[in-house]
Amino acid sequence: MAFLRIVLGTVVGLLIFFFIATIMLLGAIGAASTGEAPNVRDRSVLYLNLSGPVTERVADDPLQELFPESGPLPIALLPLIDAIKQAKDDSRIEGIYMEHGFIQAGFASLQEIRDAVLDFKRSGKFVYSYGEYLSEADYYLASAADQLYLNPEGSVEFNGLSVGVSFFQGTFEKLGIEPQIFRVGEFKSAVEPFIRKDLSEANRLQINSFINSIHDHNLKSIAQSSDLELDELKLISDSMLVRLPEDAEAYGLVSKIAYEDEIKAEIREDLGIEEDKDIRFVRSRDYIKALKTEVDDYSSNRIAVIVAQGNIVMGDGGEEVGGEKFAREIRKARENDRVKAIVLRVNSPGGSLTGSDIIWREIMLTKGVKPVIASMSDLAASGGYFIAMPCDTIVAQPNTITGSIGIFGMLFNFEEFLEDKLGITNDVVSTGEFSDIFTVSRSLTDYEKSIIQEGVERGYETFITKAAEGRGMSVEQLEQVASGRVWTGEQALGNGLVDVLGDFGTAVNIAAKAAGVEDDYRLSYYPAMENFLDQFLNKAAGEVDAYYLKQHFGTMAPYIESINKLKTLRGIQARLPYDLTVQ
Repeated sequence: MAFLRIVLGTVVGLLIFFFIATIMLLGAIGAASTGEAPNVRDRSVLYLNLSGPVTERVADDPLQELFPESGPLPIALLPLIDAIKQAKDDSRIEGIYMEHGFIQAGFASLQEIRDAVLDFKRSGKFVYSYGEYLSEADYYLASAADQLYLNPEGSVEFNGLSVGVSFFQGTFEKLGIEPQIFRVGEFKSAVEPFIRKDLSEANRLQINSFINSIHDHNLKSIAQSSDLELDELKLISDSMLVRLPEDAEAYGLVSKIAYEDEIKAEIREDLGIEEDKDIRFVRSRDYIKALKTEVDDYSSNRIAVIVAQGNIVMGDGGEEVGGEKFAREIRKARENDRVKAIVLRVNSPGGSLTGSDIIWREIMLTKGVKPVIASMSDLAASGGYFIAMPCDTIVAQPNTITGSIGIFGMLFNFEEFLEDKLGITNDVVSTGEFSDIFTVSRSLTDYEKSIIQEGVERGYETFITKAAEGRGMSVEQLEQVASGRVWTGEQALGNGLVDVLGDFGTAVNIAAKAAGVEDDYRLSYYPAMENFLDQFLNKAAGEVDAYYLKQHFGTMAPYIESINKLKTLRGIQARLPYDLTVQ
């Protein structure tokens, strides 16, 4: 009995402890989230920590204020660009200091940040960059600076771009799993990883085409903002002439080999302050907070920015682009008299054809009522292109990945795997001949396959017909650039798939002009960001899942995660051929 009392007392004590700790944590979070906005003093330098993942928007995370050492925060692209633009004309900001390392972003996002920095330089203010390891992506950003310093033991990756694709056919053969594939389009290669062990010639052709387009654009941009010639940059990249820090300095890719304290000494000299004085750095996220309280941008006119980031799915979609949820957001913007125009910001590889079509329909209902402008970020491919194609004007970056007008369906036959590996057999009783057509416990008959293929082909006809209508082309013209082929924004402009090359600001300006509110509007973002508690719980759950995968599967974890994603591919898919990372 005494033992039970001890156990009970211990449990109660722990519960009380966790209750008090939770109250204290929530109180600290509340204090962090409701604290006063930072004060931006004269002669400040805007500090940009350009490491970690880049996303269109980021919900406020009060825990980061309490535990800043927990690692790099996701970089909120749209607020960051706005901060750089505001700093250009802010007399309190003397310059920008960028610190680089392992940024995770597509080149269209990098282009937007880079262009904002180049525009900032037109004010005559300085821009310094420092890095210890500069990837191709890091260097593309850093090269916009007046002065770029590289750590003496650092390195610069400047040897061109590559795309790697993982294939699972060998895995399925070993396990006895049969992928049953349905697709339309010579270039619709989303299914290739499941039925091949290497790239098809068509897929190799399109990848080679778009990564060379991105690479050429990057080199031209670097040449335009530096003293280096384009041919010289191509030679340095193709031959990988930069292998040591000294090579980077010798070939003019960096200004100086130096430590961080040395570049800060240069900044002090520019500011005219003594060596023992601290530089008044203001972090970009603090500057953004300050601007919210300082900038008076009230207007009764709104431009709704609907941010579609992630895979397109049916329903509400959670953190993904749910067809029903985004249709509601577009409908709300259409029915709101204060909203004068809509900018659909797309950063999506696509997904569910049904989910995409639900969003497409709502945009079609909005056209003619209010201007609808599409702004393409890193990805607006397949289903991502589907939701952009009915817009009045489509704006893309030269290095946006877009197109991929094609669809596919996929079913797996686990019969051999279940029986031979697990000893599980299946039997079925049906009311009709095709009642179990979507089974995973046997191979489909040729006739059953023809039924599903017919549905996929009908979906493709819907895609190209609506795309042709949206782009003012004949179906025959549209088919010449369809078939699932992926293009860059620059290539898409030449093919008539987009209207204008430009950034988010370009799209907003077009929307404001079309609505007649160029000088009197403010932006409102949709959908609303998750509250902190929901965000925290979702993040915690995701990190537990990721930890479990890594602990149990080690280096195989990314591949297991890719296979797990298959269960989300419900219905016919309009999706990019692969999880694309250009590096």
